Amino acid sequence: MEKFFKLKENGTTVSTEIVAGITTFFAMAYIIFVNPQMLSQTGIPFGAVFLATIIASVAGTLVMALFANVPYAQAPGMGLNAFFTYTVVFLLGFSWKEALAMVFLCGLINILITVTKVRKLIIKAIPSSLQSAIGGGIGIFIAYLGIKNAGLLKFTLDPGTYTALDSGTVIGGSSAVPALVDFDNKAVILSIIAIALFVILLVLKVKGAILIGIAATTIIGIPLGVVNVSDLSGTTGLGESFSQLGTTFGAALGADGLGSLFSDASRIPLVLMTIFAFSLSDTFDTIGTFVGTGKRTGIFDAADEKALQEGTGFKSKMDKALFADSVATSIGAIFGTSNTTTYVESAAGIGAGGRTGLTSVVTSLLFLLSIFLGPIVNIVPPQATAPALIAVGIMMMSSFKEINWADLDEAIPAFFASIFMAFCYSISYGIAAGFIFYCIVKICKGEAKKIHPILWVVTGLFVLNFIVLAVIQ
Repeated sequence: MEKFFKLKENGTTVSTEIVAGITTFFAMAYIIFVNPQMLSQTGIPFGAVFLATIIASVAGTLVMALFANVPYAQAPGMGLNAFFTYTVVFLLGFSWKEALAMVFLCGLINILITVTKVRKLIIKAIPSSLQSAIGGGIGIFIAYLGIKNAGLLKFTLDPGTYTALDSGTVIGGSSAVPALVDFDNKAVILSIIAIALFVILLVLKVKGAILIGIAATTIIGIPLGVVNVSDLSGTTGLGESFSQLGTTFGAALGADGLGSLFSDASRIPLVLMTIFAFSLSDTFDTIGTFVGTGKRTGIFDAADEKALQEGTGFKSKMDKALFADSVATSIGAIFGTSNTTTYVESAAGIGAGGRTGLTSVVTSLLFLLSIFLGPIVNIVPPQATAPALIAVGIMMMSSFKEINWADLDEAIPAFFASIFMAFCYSISYGIAAGFIFYCIVKICKGEAKKIHPILWVVTGLFVLNFIVLAVIQ
């Protein structure tokens, strides 16, 4: 184990990696239940999506662990599953099998741009100040995610400023005003207790603070009535789920999936634009996560960065991690789920000390066990994992110190990259904002020649993507 994962070389131990893997799992375990709820609205059987979500998570995370030896976990991405459901199926009218075919093709495209080094060239083209902004922005994003999951926010919507979909989802307009909730229910009180507990454990530098906080909060939630232990007697309906999986496995490649996707010539432009939208968002979510968390923690160190820039083949950990991420999307689509991507919640395990693929092995094993232990996983309340995300977000915001905020040339792109990342609830949109304003600043300063050609192309693709989304929606 030491020889394979190089634990001493990475300054970690088996026990630390195990704790980190458990922490990562519980920070992202919500996807096991949320993804089926989202995708089953399209007609995909709930049980099939439940298993496909777990299978895609296990496969993707294991590839990340064994091939790249980095502590990142993968699962079907939030945001991408919403795009799959509400835009591709509900709005554009594609069947869920055709939508899965698009996700499969998206995975192949991502494999292609990884093998041909396009992804690597993109990373090399990002200015150091923007890389620091991405790291700090992910910190804000993760902390905001934690505050939201803790249930500490409420939003007020004016009449006529929101749209209610048939599924029951409400899409609000820009008049939505966030505010702090009233501390008048037990769930919110548990969140406050949990945050205070996490802060105390971290300040006192208690080993395994994040995992201890998750366990303690769950236990405290039982007498408060927030955690319902009767859920432990529930069943996962495995027999039915495996039966349903037979209807989704390979559906993306069947006659009603890939076979019908290009059968109507009039739809081909729309199909291509939709695949492009899938691919762009998936690619930059991943790049943002790696750049934002990897360099900040030393997972991708100077030697690895040099290998990334100068080496050929898959010699750097970043090369391998990007390839692992690409493969996972196509695997997930074959089993019946939307884009599988590297989870930013992996930062919770990294914050707990995870530095190698052993962390990811532990996370993947827990995903596998969740097939049989779904009720146990389900009783861990969001109030228990939310403070872990807030704590990691605080740590990651230290990347902002690398930015010269007194220099507007650096400050403007950095501001838009980091703020949009959190407020738009999307890593890729934050990167898009940063790139666009970086180009605007350089053009205004008469320094357009200093913009890397790759950055020009990617910024143009982002602009095109926004146009496409405006047209198809």
